[in-house]
Amino acid sequence: MPPVTKLSLAVLAMAVALLTPADAATCHDKAISARGEPARFEWLAKTKARANWRRQVRATTGLGTDWAVWAQAADTEERCLSGPAGVLCIFTGTPCKP
Repeated sequence: MPPVTKLSLAVLAMAVALLTPADAATCHDKAISARGEPARFEWLAKTKARANWRRQVRATTGLGTDWAVWAQAADTEERCLSGPAGVLCIFTGTPCKP
């Protein structure tokens, strides 16, 4: 094989290795939804909803702390509603772990 072809194959193999993560995430088969408590500020309502989502994930059979990271969840949705009692948020996402 000419040297250029060997080099091309080596570069192609490296590109494929970089595009295929060795530690791809594993996700649960069901999404988990949790709502927080009403709060005066949206950031606080989001914090409460996220904490309740994490709590539910940890309490789900077969999951646990490794799965309870909102930043690693798939298909996430953050809904916040404003009303007379304040802001209420509902977080829904599929738990994943690296």
